Amino acid sequence: MCDHGTVLPASNDDGPHAPEPDSRPPGDGVAGGPDLVVDPEGGKPREACGVFGVYAPGAPVAHLTYLGIYALQHRGQESAGIASSNGDHLTVVKEMGLVSNVFDDRTLAVLDGDLAIGHTRYSTTGSSMWKNSQPVFRDVVHQQFALAHNGNLVNTAQLVDDAGMLPGTVSSDTDAMAEVIALECERLGPGDDTLERALVTVLPSFEGAFSLVLMDRNRVIGVRDPRGFRPLCLGKLDSGWVLASETPALDVVGAHFVRELDPGEMVVIDAAGVRSVRPFEDSSIDPKLCLFEFVYFARPDSQLYDRNVHQARVRMGEQLADQAPVDADMVMGVPESGIPAAEGYARRSGIPFGQGLVKNRYIGRTFIAPSQEMRALGVRMKLNPLRDNIEGRRLVVVDDSIVRGTTTKAMVAMLREAGAREVHLRVSSPPYRWPCFFGMDTGTRGELLAANLEVDEIRRYLNVDTLAYLTLDRLIDAIGAPGAGFCDACLTGVYPVEIPVEIGKGVLDGAAPVAREGLSEMGSVLLADAGVLPSVDAGSLAADAGSGPADGTVTDG
Repeated sequence: MCDHGTVLPASNDDGPHAPEPDSRPPGDGVAGGPDLVVDPEGGKPREACGVFGVYAPGAPVAHLTYLGIYALQHRGQESAGIASSNGDHLTVVKEMGLVSNVFDDRTLAVLDGDLAIGHTRYSTTGSSMWKNSQPVFRDVVHQQFALAHNGNLVNTAQLVDDAGMLPGTVSSDTDAMAEVIALECERLGPGDDTLERALVTVLPSFEGAFSLVLMDRNRVIGVRDPRGFRPLCLGKLDSGWVLASETPALDVVGAHFVRELDPGEMVVIDAAGVRSVRPFEDSSIDPKLCLFEFVYFARPDSQLYDRNVHQARVRMGEQLADQAPVDADMVMGVPESGIPAAEGYARRSGIPFGQGLVKNRYIGRTFIAPSQEMRALGVRMKLNPLRDNIEGRRLVVVDDSIVRGTTTKAMVAMLREAGAREVHLRVSSPPYRWPCFFGMDTGTRGELLAANLEVDEIRRYLNVDTLAYLTLDRLIDAIGAPGAGFCDACLTGVYPVEIPVEIGKGVLDGAAPVAREGLSEMGSVLLADAGVLPSVDAGSLAADAGSGPADGTVTDG
């Protein structure tokens, strides 16, 4: 054991192959309790995880992995972990908290060897607690392996049931995946390629979003699901190879970008080099990269679909200016994610770009708020208006998205109090009306502002003079990746994978499942909280998904 994390050279994480319970006292190592933690970006969708892997004999792989997951910190802030191999055994260090809080030179020193993987986590399936931190570790029939996962499975309950796992022994979808792989390794028996063979067998049974990095004693493996919901790329070092969720993690370790993994591809990296394996049927390959990787999740300096994310966001703002012009004195972006689109809007409209809000960079996604009064001040602790730039002016305020609307409403109130004469809100994505089940934590449909209100009702609720959302066609045009496939389920309600009834963030923790009110054809599902939204019949589903305010029309009351 060590002070900054848990070193696991020969003991498993929780699971049937590792029955040891989490022995920590309540609250120890867990990111706060229900009354202590506030998310000042509570109006934003939140990404699940970032993954990183490196095979580089002779290189300081633990330090490279530390830098890699540091570059992916935006994809998950609840926990961080690294696993390494010295050829004889795997060592895992992981803990709740940010990368910089979990690791230092002392903890990195125990992570020896020539290969490593790393992870940053935000929970979607499974609660925020130490036992759900990653990488997860298994030791079965002399086959040690570790796994890190970005995404979210939609058939976790079915996997648990089919494998005969005991209730309470699996606490997340990643834990379930690791156990299924371990059971197949046990069936295959000892062998140098046991993990690779097990993956080829079991990967087709996983449904949903999964970009994985795995390792055993001698190899690092990357896997991307057949739809490629979440990104995963390959880079080249002088001494080896790197896998990462996003290209900035390659840049920071000095790796040269080679390519993105294809949907449905498995890449194996070992002493012989890199080779590609195709464990999925060709008929299952259907690229559906999450649109919100371009809108919000990915770092602006990332490359996706051979497109720079920052430039795509600038073009979203340009498209928004063409679609929804307005007379104003200044264009401003909501820090940080709304700024590129605001720059594009200002460039295309000719309205000067300026700064209207200052962000407190020392407040992350969570901070201690010991009372209800302090929680209500969460947004004000993160953002503060520049009165001299705002007072008496007509503002165009550009943001990338509105999910729950809580942050946006508070921000508009601050601009009004600072003397803004008019506030015209422009959103560089369509109305967010449907929950995500593929790696974003957006809550239930009853929590989504645009699922319950028309655009003009949202305008009045937020207290803005006009409101416009970018249309889906213009959003895709702004990305500029001809022929690329995207998942737009959160905007349209058309899901590329069938969603089981029992799915929900708390389903593995004993919470009540989300109630499904109607199902039309596969891929178009309406989900509602019982008692929150009215029931609809299956026949009205398609019309509901495509009607209403989704065209992004400007409303001014």
